[in-house]
Amino acid sequence: MSKYTVQVSTGDVLYAGTSNRIYIKLIGAICNSGPHHLHTVTGFWAGSEQTFTVECKENIGQLLLVELEAKSPAIMALIDDEWFCSEITVTTPEGVCILFPCHRWMGCEKKLILRDSVAMLKSQDTVCELVAHRQENLKRRRQNFNWRIHAPGLPHAVLAQSPYELPPEVRFSFTKDKEFKFTSAGAFMKLKLECPSYDTWSRLEDLNGLISNKTKTFEYVEKNWMTDEFFGYQFLNGLNPMIIKRCSKLPKKFPVTNEMVKNFLPDTSSLESEMKKGNIFLCDYERLRDLEGNEINKKKQYLAAPLCLLFSTQGKLMPIAIQLNQEPGRGNPIFLPSDSETDWLLAKIFVRNAEFNEHELNFHLLRTHLMGEVFTVAMMRNLPSCHPLFKLLIPHTRYNLQINIMARSVLISVDGVFPQFTAIGNNSMTTFLQRAASTLTYSSLCIPDDIKERGLEKIPHYYYRDDGLELWNIILKFVSGFVSHYYSDQDVRADKELQAWLTEIRENGQLEQSQAGFPKSFCTVEELAKFVTMVIFTVSAQHAAVNSGQFDLGAWMPNFPSSLRCPPPRQKGETTRQSILETLPDVSTTVNAIAVVYLLSQEGSDRYPLGHYPEELFSEEVPLKLITQFKNNLQDLEKKIDSRNRKLALPYTYLNPRNVDNSVAI
Repeated sequence: MSKYTVQVSTGDVLYAGTSNRIYIKLIGAICNSGPHHLHTVTGFWAGSEQTFTVECKENIGQLLLVELEAKSPAIMALIDDEWFCSEITVTTPEGVCILFPCHRWMGCEKKLILRDSVAMLKSQDTVCELVAHRQENLKRRRQNFNWRIHAPGLPHAVLAQSPYELPPEVRFSFTKDKEFKFTSAGAFMKLKLECPSYDTWSRLEDLNGLISNKTKTFEYVEKNWMTDEFFGYQFLNGLNPMIIKRCSKLPKKFPVTNEMVKNFLPDTSSLESEMKKGNIFLCDYERLRDLEGNEINKKKQYLAAPLCLLFSTQGKLMPIAIQLNQEPGRGNPIFLPSDSETDWLLAKIFVRNAEFNEHELNFHLLRTHLMGEVFTVAMMRNLPSCHPLFKLLIPHTRYNLQINIMARSVLISVDGVFPQFTAIGNNSMTTFLQRAASTLTYSSLCIPDDIKERGLEKIPHYYYRDDGLELWNIILKFVSGFVSHYYSDQDVRADKELQAWLTEIRENGQLEQSQAGFPKSFCTVEELAKFVTMVIFTVSAQHAAVNSGQFDLGAWMPNFPSSLRCPPPRQKGETTRQSILETLPDVSTTVNAIAVVYLLSQEGSDRYPLGHYPEELFSEEVPLKLITQFKNNLQDLEKKIDSRNRKLALPYTYLNPRNVDNSVAI
């Protein structure tokens, strides 16, 4: 008679416990133990760890797998009391402790077979039972995770209309769905947004009464939003630090002359010489060209596709010219800081509205949420649970599919927030997203390459760049150590599961076009490490950079207007304070837009900061040491950023590791 000690851990998440009868079978190389009922009077409650003894009449050999089965008690036969099992730990008669990670939901009348925590490439699997389990694992995943086309030309989405339709592997908790709905419903009450009026604002000061719980950054924005210095600062450290590029030659469509801007340059300098020095920068919103504006509350809304020229001087980035549409000529003047205060302010407001669309749809939705979903679904379909990269990446997919499903329902559906309360509406939104997807490149998702391509290596006070590069290097060091532990270059080339993951990313991310530059296959450890770093950086650091400040920087509506009610001015000298108020969103649109940026900026109650891996997925010494070093390096960066921020009037906190989630979780 052989006795095995079995410790069962139930997850500490909402509704994790169960009253179902749980049975366990230990599967060995010789035979199995047969099903044993894990008898407990109290059931398996959330956060519990319970210990049982399983007796085997004969030697089962090397312990390979653990099978769990849930059966409903007779008195609850019609109720499926799902269970969230965290892990099973089995101690053999010889005293060897073996961890079997689970971390997923399990319904009654279901069976679940778990493998131990040792990561294994396919080429290393030689035991027949483990090879069969690996194949069955992928077969089931490919049945459960399927692709669907949300719109032509956009990354494909997971086939599920509700978070409750998602397979158990990624349905981590019911908390996220409930928190999202509660926060959405309560946003107006929390912010004291009780203004049903559709009227024009009587004065900008009336906006002050909308929000009572203002952050320090919000107060800074409220005070400084009209200044040229803060307008320029936001291109570097605001919600969208991604669109600005160094300008070495003006595009023909933006005929700014030296005569126009000479008063904003040093006395002995010129536009041409400043471009040669690398001090001139351009923001081009070409993707918004010729898009039709939406209708809100039965009133036509308008979009512009601006070009904005900026000059870096004395540590400041200052706007020096703005053209509101792509085609130069009469009816499309170039606005300058020397124009009337109201002309110049309205031109900047149109740029900020273009920023709203580029930020929310391209750099936030497309490049983090939708790409994260592609990485996740491709991983679930091609990397089995024992694959080292699955174990590395699964914490970085947490909630991504759930939050995307909710976003498609609440934000970008036909009757969602964007069609109702933004100038870009539904049809133009789809066109814009298609344009953005067609220009997505691999290098633009890799921050060292992106910074270099945009010519922003030397511009001062670019904290997104500074913190982002530090985070990239920390992640790359961690991933490189991890990948090189499991792979040689030959192993990389031979790993068909890995190559299939990449292929599905290319195909379903709409990344097959040659100009996108995504690798067609992995050939070396170095290539693989860079790609995996890109994936982790995208869903953690990059998402934090473009998401976390939405309320801080966007809730003061004139700084981030979701819509504009008048067309771009066709000539100078006609803008007044009143016409600016008539151009800004009405009261109702403002209230709803603020509620959304509030919703999107809220932290989840069960968030995991970058580098925190509460689920035990590894038991090998090397990956555990790498995780510890990863955490230490992130803590060192926290201290460095804190030290810098203490000296800043407006601290840049969004890429401080403590503020970066492991995944796209909101």
